[in-house]
This record gives sequence, structure tokens and C-alpha cells, in this order.
Amino acid sequence: MLVLLSVSRGDDSGTDKMEKALWAKANIKPAGSKYQESGQGMGQTLTMASEKEGYTLTDRATYLSTKKNLKLDILLQGEASLLNIYHVMQVNPDKFPKVNADGAKAFVDFMTNADTQKQIAAFGKDKFGEALFFPDAGKKIEDLVK
Repeated sequence: MLVLLSVSRGDDSGTDKMEKALWAKANIKPAGSKYQESGQGMGQTLTMASEKEGYTLTDRATYLSTKKNLKLDILLQGEASLLNIYHVMQVNPDKFPKVNADGAKAFVDFMTNADTQKQIAAFGKDKFGEALFFPDAGKKIEDLVK
């Protein structure tokens, strides 16, 4: 059986937690010489995986912004279990009366506005050939999976 090197951030970040959840779901406990933790950020982890000809889990934006310096290709993307979704929300001003409720509402409205969502969808295309992020306001998971 061929065992390939897997390089992990190992830094308790969101990406690290997602990776560990995927290993657990597969009922695999990564260990040994074919599993290495960088203990560093995503950019450094990608560099380490590239130099050691290994595999890693990464976010799209970091990969696309550093891929010109890497010998790595995307092997899997678009699966629901790999989505790294960010949401914008307003906290309840009744529970947190010191918040700027009007400012928060304005920010949420701005971020979920159709024009802003178009800008998010276009961000990075001019420099990297594809978008760094996918807007998700008003969408279901099924709409985001490719």
C-alpha cells in the first residue's frame, strides 16, 4: 500500500480543525513519518507540502495567491464537507445594548447586497484567473457545491 505524506497546519486553526474532523470521519488517526505538522500558517504549510511533495488541506485564497511558488495542484474541491463558509450577522441589541445596532445592520445590509456579492464573486479573478471567494448570501449549501 502506497502511503503519501500529509502535511497539517497543526496549529488549532479553523483549517486544522476541519482537517482533523475529516480524518475522524474517515476513522483515520494520522500519525507517523507520513504525517507531519508544520505548526505554522497556511502559506508556510503549503510551502512545506510542496517541498516535501506531500498533500495538505488549504483554503482557496491562500492557495491561489501562492500557487506560482508551489509544485502543487488542486486534487479535490467543491465537496460540501470542504466548504469554509463565513457569514455576517448582527448581534441582538436587546442582549448587548452597547453595540452599534444601526451600524451593524448597515454592515450586514452592505455585505448581503447583490452588488457587494458580485464584487466578492469577482475578487481575485483579474490577478489569479479565478475568484478567491464565493458569495453565499441567500444561498443553500447545494448552491455552493460544484
